[in-house]
Amino acid sequence: MSFPLPPYHEPDFQREPLKSAGDACYALSPKDGVAPENYHATTIFPEYFKINGAWRLAEESRMDCVAVLKDEAVHIVEFRNLKKGDKVFVGRRENGEDGIFVYPDGFREQRDDTGETFAFRQRRSRETAFSKDYDSIYELLRHERDHGHILWVLGPACAFDADSRDSFAQLIRNGYVHSVLAGNALATHDLEAAYKGTALGQDIYSQKSLPFGHYNHIDTINRARFHGSIEAFIAGESLDNGIICACVERNIPFLLAGSIRDDGPLPGVYADVYKAQDQMRAAVKKATTVICLATTLHAIATGNMTPSFCVLEDHTIRPVYFYIVDISEFAVNKLSDRGSLAARGVITNVQDFIVNLRKGIVDPALGENKGNHH
Repeated sequence: MSFPLPPYHEPDFQREPLKSAGDACYALSPKDGVAPENYHATTIFPEYFKINGAWRLAEESRMDCVAVLKDEAVHIVEFRNLKKGDKVFVGRRENGEDGIFVYPDGFREQRDDTGETFAFRQRRSRETAFSKDYDSIYELLRHERDHGHILWVLGPACAFDADSRDSFAQLIRNGYVHSVLAGNALATHDLEAAYKGTALGQDIYSQKSLPFGHYNHIDTINRARFHGSIEAFIAGESLDNGIICACVERNIPFLLAGSIRDDGPLPGVYADVYKAQDQMRAAVKKATTVICLATTLHAIATGNMTPSFCVLEDHTIRPVYFYIVDISEFAVNKLSDRGSLAARGVITNVQDFIVNLRKGIVDPALGENKGNHH
């Protein structure tokens, strides 16, 4: 059975105030990197702009950018990328009266509405039941493996455990990973595990601290820099296990965004935050499902770049699914607080999550025995 993607319902442009709305107005950017007064800031939802009497969808929307008219089409542009003279749409009434319509209801879900105004456990917490979430993720990933683009955002905890490293490598080798976003730390500790058998000097299975183990991650970075690239390091040292090795083996793109606290960093890490942001946006544009594992800052950054929908090559509009997995309720709920309202949270140990995921979708026998895999 194929995964049932919800159909997209276009707005009814014959109802008011959409029917009688005039064209959206624009004003010229006064200088590079500066929007005109009263600019319209974009959201994660589909947005329509009335141009020459017709409503046009901004096909690549994302949060906290501006909409620019170019060649009779709507382009979404970061403030820093504006050029003097760009035609920036203005107006802050989002109900259509200004020729701008923000549309959050395109994928109408059936809601379990009891009619009551009070109910327990409406937010995501460690007491939430997640069995249905796991089963939904299994079904979604089986669909997306062949029909979508699955983007993973990984924190270093994913590499601290032998079973989770091996399980994620199996997800890669079985087609459930199409691209990876991470920081220097994830790649460093995963490669440290392949090179030294440790993560931050601790054995990745026994958690035993090894003598002089605190040198291991720096030695790993230093050796990778000696080889000149991560790929050359893997080949030169005959590394054959873990997340990054599996990405290189299967030619899965991985983007490493640097931070001010990085050691080294590894070769290939983006030290310029805005170059990293540009590359992350390019990766997110391809995604139909995004899953963030144990990384609050990278999850929020990716969430701010991810719209709730995407337009496929055949012009079909479909939802973009977004999951955040973390042991911390704060991290999961923080993402929603920052505007990523479509994100769904799973609160659990991320290493357990990865292993359960591998059991549920890579091992067919376990995948068929619902109730026994979490």
